[in-house]
Amino acid sequence: MNAVDTIRFLAADMVQSANSGHPGMPMGAAPMAWVLFSRHLRHDPSQPDWPDRDRFVLSAGHGSALQYALLHLFGYDLTLDDLRGFRQLGSRTPGHPEYGDTPGVEATTGPLGQGIAMAVGMALAERMYAARFPGLVDHRTWAIAGDGCLMEGISHEAASLAGHLGLGRLTVLWDDNRITIDGAVDRSCSDDQSARFRAYGWHVVEVSDGTDLEAIDRALTEAVADPRPSLVAVRTVIGHGAPDVAGTSAAHGSPLGADRLAEAKRRAGWPDEAFVVPEDVRAACEQYATAGRAARFVWEERLAALRESDPARAAEWQRRQRGDLPADVDEEFWAHLATTLPDAPTATRQSSRAVLAALTEALPELVGGSADLAGSTGTDAGTVPVRRGDYGGARIDFGIRELAMAAVLNGIALHGGFRCFGSTFLVFADYLRPALRLSALMRQPVIQVLTHDSVAVGEDGPTHQPVEHLDSLRIIPNVRVLRPADAGETAEAWRCALGATDGPTVLALSRQALPPLDGAHTTPGWLARDGFRVARASADPDVDLLASGSEVDLALAAAEVLAGEGLTVRVVSVPWRERFEVRRDRLGSARATVAVEAGSTLGWRHLADAVVGVDRFGASGAGSAVRDHVGLTVAAVADAARTALRSAAPSP
Repeated sequence: MNAVDTIRFLAADMVQSANSGHPGMPMGAAPMAWVLFSRHLRHDPSQPDWPDRDRFVLSAGHGSALQYALLHLFGYDLTLDDLRGFRQLGSRTPGHPEYGDTPGVEATTGPLGQGIAMAVGMALAERMYAARFPGLVDHRTWAIAGDGCLMEGISHEAASLAGHLGLGRLTVLWDDNRITIDGAVDRSCSDDQSARFRAYGWHVVEVSDGTDLEAIDRALTEAVADPRPSLVAVRTVIGHGAPDVAGTSAAHGSPLGADRLAEAKRRAGWPDEAFVVPEDVRAACEQYATAGRAARFVWEERLAALRESDPARAAEWQRRQRGDLPADVDEEFWAHLATTLPDAPTATRQSSRAVLAALTEALPELVGGSADLAGSTGTDAGTVPVRRGDYGGARIDFGIRELAMAAVLNGIALHGGFRCFGSTFLVFADYLRPALRLSALMRQPVIQVLTHDSVAVGEDGPTHQPVEHLDSLRIIPNVRVLRPADAGETAEAWRCALGATDGPTVLALSRQALPPLDGAHTTPGWLARDGFRVARASADPDVDLLASGSEVDLALAAAEVLAGEGLTVRVVSVPWRERFEVRRDRLGSARATVAVEAGSTLGWRHLADAVVGVDRFGASGAGSAVRDHVGLTVAAVADAARTALRSAAPSP
């Protein structure tokens, strides 16, 4: 138990030093975490990104001090000084585990339940990758979750999907301490969690004493042997050993206090000073780390053998690991694709389908699916589905689980070796937004294909007509929101999304058909570079009409009306507004500017003298009738331009 107490008191010392944090979960879960890291987790601290390592996700991310203590003890590049800097600005030990800040942290966690779903994604990616590279991929995924993780609805979505797909290399350890911040779990929840997971098709094993290392070890061994995903329910005591607060919510989210921590150490026979690591514990952890290095060396021999026997296959492996696109997805590929796109009015969701069909052939690592809307979102481009026991396909049928879909995709992206996408209606972005936010925070290149992007959805009515959603997505840092206006712009949007490896991309696509635009004013890569293109050119324009997506055609029609009145009008398609804001100087200025978009006007107001948009909910009716009803008309755009020109300074 010396190692377990080391973990407990390192965690408690971190929280006490910061005067902030959650000591209770690490003190209760330390035994299960020690057994996992020392006896079951295959990892090499000297090379944390070894491709065939086991993945570990601390879904109960508020207990981050537990993970930091383990990483330090096992020899990851995390010093005692780093532990002393817990929760301090710029430290490598932030308040919740953050991907990219700390070696050995596989995912950013904290929003409860998302860690479980990302672990499902990692386990799915492992099976899919193993189907493509047998012999190089053979690892497991582990997670530690708390009561809050299991209460959050995302755990139901993700666990159901994992059971359906038979992800037997996934094991979730449940820290069953029956306490949340407000008090006992039974104040708000009386679920039989074990029965719930069994109903999902999981193997469940229960450990009644969370301090019994051998019982925990047997449970994990049993989980590894079972072909189903496993829940190991470990009954623990939050704040184990802390006088007066152990087993209560008082141990959950506050430092123990100097006196209580000193008494806990005295009762455990532990030195009174902070951040103590006994030499025998260090030596034991080094032994375990050495075993992990040996496993890595064996794997590297397999990779070397593949280089000898099949250099092309080995090179393909390395390319996917780097995240590079295939060499033949080049200018010639995109130029040829442009010639195959529809030249008649086509919904951009269908244009996207045509692009995706071509990409599926050229980009074998592209995988994804929809929340039960493949036909509607254009993501049913003939790919083979992933099935239980047959993971060689590329289409993932997520079912009606938008939030889990987005979080699972994060797990796939974090695992590596794939480029991935999900899809649903834009209005349901609210269901997946928390996971999209984590995509952005972790800078993972997940693509979300969000269709039916305006009130022109029509008859389904305001419940299905997005209004505020474009702006609400644009304000998330690191997210590209691309709203193309025709087939050519849709291809360019996909190109931009695939070229981006530093964050997620949203493709906002139309349900209704949009006419092809003149592409004469574009150069390859224009969207990633500038975020806009001129759809109707005019020297020294009186007015600029800025528009995105389906409203570019509306702006062009209004330009014809205004031109008939003797005005010079330039129409600018702005698929990527945030990039346009940075590059706007390349466009030059007009006397007046009007922005047009079928959504909230808020984000356009600082870019234009007038905005024609939708600051109200839609209505049920034919799409064209609803657009007229909410004021998205040629007359409204032309009137806004005239008014803006009257208010503008006269021409010199």
